[in-house]
Parts: sequence; C-alpha cells; structure tokens
Amino acid sequence: MNPVELCTQRTRIKICGLTREQDLDAAVAAGADAIGFVLYDKSARYVSPERALELARRLPPFVTPVLLFVNESPTKITAICETIAGAIVQFHGEETPQQCLHATHQGARPFLRAARIPLGDAGRHFDLVKYALNYSQAQAILLDAHVDGYGGGGQTFNWSLLPPNVNAHLVLSGGLNAANVIDGILQLRPRCKTLAVDVSSGVEIAGPGHKGLKDPERINQFVAAVRAADRQFLEISKNVPVSTT
Repeated sequence: MNPVELCTQRTRIKICGLTREQDLDAAVAAGADAIGFVLYDKSARYVSPERALELARRLPPFVTPVLLFVNESPTKITAICETIAGAIVQFHGEETPQQCLHATHQGARPFLRAARIPLGDAGRHFDLVKYALNYSQAQAILLDAHVDGYGGGGQTFNWSLLPPNVNAHLVLSGGLNAANVIDGILQLRPRCKTLAVDVSSGVEIAGPGHKGLKDPERINQFVAAVRAADRQFLEISKNVPVSTT
C-alpha cells in the first residue's frame, strides 16, 4: 500500500472486557468501533452468554460486539453467536485454523485470531508472517503479550521485533494505555494492511480489584491518544515520497 492510501485510514478502536452498562455507554460515547465481551469463565472479566446478550443489545448501529472465547467447543460458540446479531468471534486460546473455521461455518462469521507474542527478546522468534498465513481466513490477527493465562495481563511485548511487512490486518493489544498507544500505532501501522487497537486494563479504574470496571476518563484519554496518533501518522506520511512504479 502506498503512503497516500495508508495515511487516510483511521485507526479502529476496540474496548474489551466490559461488564457494566455504564462502561459500555461510555465507550460508545467516546467513539469505540467495537466492544469486547469475555466468555472465558476463568477470566476476572468474564460475563455469561446471557449477560453478553443483555449488554450487546445496548449497542447502537455500526458498533460491533466481539465475543472472546478460549478453547471453547464449536457447538457452544455457534449457539452463543446465534443469539447476538452481528457478533465477531475472537479466538484467544490454542485453536487451530481448522477449529476456527469449523466454529464459524467456514469463516461465514467473521473472526479474529489472537497471536500471543513472547515477552522480551523472545518475541523476535515468533514468525508472525507464517502465523498470519496459517490463519489467512481471519478478518484480522490480534497481537497480544504471551502471559500466564489468556490475555488481560496488562503487559506489552516488544513491538520493534515484529516483521517489517505483514500481509494481514492487525489489531494491537497487550498493555496498551493512553501513554503508549501513540508509539504502538506509529511503529506498527506501516507494517500491515491496516491497524486497529484493543484495550482493556489500560482503561480500567486504578487499583486492585477493579478488573472489568472501566474508567470513563481513561476511555476518553485513550481514544484521544489514538486520534492524536492518526494525526501524527498523517503528518509523517506527507513527507514520504510516493512511488510511481
């Protein structure tokens, strides 16, 4: 993609791990494009399928519900998705490409596949190009830090170790907040088809015991930082020569 096309794209925002109506409303008001519900019962941000449906019904048009599963049975995934209109599936466990396709009727329902990137220098050994090729039917590859459990650890991996060119739509996740998301976007946006961002702990109420409880001010700060990154990227792109070949 040439710089002109790249610089016109707005970074999409997903806010994940919502459990309360007021947090969902705050995320929508701030301009979130997608809302994530964790349907993994070992997570502190878990909501039941019934609760996810209840919350998803509050979403206005063009804000997408995303249902996060970890090593769940295709039958259960299909049953839950049939109750929530327009939902995207996020596979966050050890699901194979074949299992992802089976659970989404051969990709008829859009899905995201999480790639768990090792922390520190070990991240350079993760072959993201091959991973994206293996899961080429996914709508996007979501990049998260490989921590104990499955996501929600609030840790970042080393973005600079990712390949310079990945032929996929990417979603940057893992320890994002208003202070670091600009750097993450500026580093990764030139490396892929399009880039979105996904935040959970970075917009939660400060202090222990608040997982799943979002802070409206932090949500607004995060969204403002993403928009600032888009403006910075646009200015940078204006100075990049456009190839005529």
